[in-house]
Amino acid sequence: MKAILKQDSQYARSLIEASRDPLVAINAHGKITDMNEATANITGMTRKELTGTDFFDYFTEQQNAREVYQEVFSKGSVSDLPLTLRHKNGKLTDVLFNGSVYKDDGGNVLGVVIVARDVTEQKRIATELREAKVFAELATSIAEEAKHKAESATRTAESAVKAKQQFLSNMSHEIRTPMNAIIGFTKVVLKTELTEKQKEYLTAIKVSGDALIVLINDILDLAKVDAGKMVFEHTPFKMASSVAAMLHMFETKIQEKNLELVKEYDANIPEVLVGDPVRLHQIILNLVSNAVKFTSKGKITVSVKLLQQNDEQVTIEFAITDTGIGISESKMEHIFENFQQATSGTSRLYGGTGLGLAIVKQLIEPQGGTINVASKIDEGSTFSFRLNFLKTHEKAESDVEVMAIDNEICNLKVLVVEDIPLNQLLMKTLLDDFGFQPDMACNGKIAVEKLRVNSYDIILMDLQMPEMNGFEATEYIRTIMKSQVPIIALTADVTTVDLAKCKAVGMNDYIAKPVDERLLYTKMIGLVKQMKPDRIQSQPHKVSSTDDRYTNLAYLNTRTKSNPDLMMQMIGMYLDQTPPLITAMKKSFREGNWDMLHKAVHKMIPSFSIMGIDVKFENIARKVQEYAYSQSDIENLPGMVLQLETVCSQACSELKMEYNAIQTNK
Repeated sequence: MKAILKQDSQYARSLIEASRDPLVAINAHGKITDMNEATANITGMTRKELTGTDFFDYFTEQQNAREVYQEVFSKGSVSDLPLTLRHKNGKLTDVLFNGSVYKDDGGNVLGVVIVARDVTEQKRIATELREAKVFAELATSIAEEAKHKAESATRTAESAVKAKQQFLSNMSHEIRTPMNAIIGFTKVVLKTELTEKQKEYLTAIKVSGDALIVLINDILDLAKVDAGKMVFEHTPFKMASSVAAMLHMFETKIQEKNLELVKEYDANIPEVLVGDPVRLHQIILNLVSNAVKFTSKGKITVSVKLLQQNDEQVTIEFAITDTGIGISESKMEHIFENFQQATSGTSRLYGGTGLGLAIVKQLIEPQGGTINVASKIDEGSTFSFRLNFLKTHEKAESDVEVMAIDNEICNLKVLVVEDIPLNQLLMKTLLDDFGFQPDMACNGKIAVEKLRVNSYDIILMDLQMPEMNGFEATEYIRTIMKSQVPIIALTADVTTVDLAKCKAVGMNDYIAKPVDERLLYTKMIGLVKQMKPDRIQSQPHKVSSTDDRYTNLAYLNTRTKSNPDLMMQMIGMYLDQTPPLITAMKKSFREGNWDMLHKAVHKMIPSFSIMGIDVKFENIARKVQEYAYSQSDIENLPGMVLQLETVCSQACSELKMEYNAIQTNK
């Protein structure tokens, strides 16, 4: 029997020692009566040292341990209660406290058996998981913030692109508006009786204006220049007269510098060739301009030679030779780069940006041509380039020949929607020459009102206008009014964005400013014949005249061909538009609204020359516009604004008298 009990005791002891978790027997007084080896290890005490000691001394929170111990006695058992055991050297071990009472044969409680399961590793893992979760949430938060920043940067970039597009559109409009008038009225004058010399000079002005417009297009449409996407025309033109017209513009400057201009033109070159005459003008303009700029004495030679030809095309070499300052060998490989000049002092001495030769190269090479330079310091330079042109049996269109008007269609009712009076006058002059009946609206809102009460065969619609622009007006006409009247956009802003938008809102076609009257006439007739084939009638014309002092109407009289109705209409427009502009100018100045002041004065300026108001007042208006834009020299504004108010008010008084006189004498 003793052997069996001993065996059972050894078996129980082996089970107790097999546990890797501390196991402790505690009597009713809280004293340790027995323990396993794991308990000794976790406390750093020997079995002897542990026996008889207070169980609660080995926990960091003794009161909690005491309460748990008491709970075991009261409930009979507890499980998974968290406590922390302390090693004698200070090391702490997290445990889960599990306990149960043990009794004698009579059922009396003798003490409790405690098992403290070591959960240090699990707790470490749980802590790491929590930290990982926190870091993950933090990383997610950072990623979200980065996403928001990226989206914000994208929106900023998109806004910058839109701002750039708007800037280019506005700048193009501002530059092309006066160029439109210069080229348009040059064409009008070329149709009148002129001497041969006058025709030569006016043709040179027009050719230069055409070249400048193309240059403006290339520089302002930065995306097109950067991408190298220049478009080249294929138009029949007379090479000899085209080159001669281009060189006319340099005659005065060459004479001023006491230089000689030598022209060498190969008579074997076919009279009419197919190519891009405007691009050719740009190339020659830049190269001859450079030659004149850098030559102080001697001569400039422009030669045009036929190098080779076959049944389909010719190869022509153009050479511009000067006796100027020359270019050093080390600089020649860089002169075709943007903003590069031969020496650092070149810009200071001779002016210019160094962009001309870069543009020349961009114009020649995409056409399959080549450009070369040969130069010696203090002896001069020769820039030569070769281009291919197609042969043709077609006749070249002459810029000065009078259009053949289709007399079957000479009474079209045309609504011109344009806010610049100068452009209105030009369009009215052109449409009168066509035999059409123009009506004017200075913005889209007025155009819509006119359409409610009048019928028109076609609308010419400017894009940038106050109150309601061309896009908004067209969309309203198409979607709200359900009208299919043909609409041609008049745009100075020939950008891909604008042209796509023209189509999207329902415009039938577009004309780039400055307006080519042959193209305008052709497109107008084509659209009307297509959409209103029954509009075939005819109508006559009529004439008269006037002139005065403060507001000299000689210019207006010439431009309107002394037509009293047209003169009255132009004067009436001035009288309608100017008083509100004076009010807006004064109000915006009083309130310090510089943007409104800039806009009000901007709209006054074109009418000064039309009504013959002295150019000095126009210059004052431009200064007011400049000061309002830059908000500088504001102390000078009061006097200038008062001057403009006085001049424009006086002009209105005089023009009212002129209007009544013309009406009486009709």
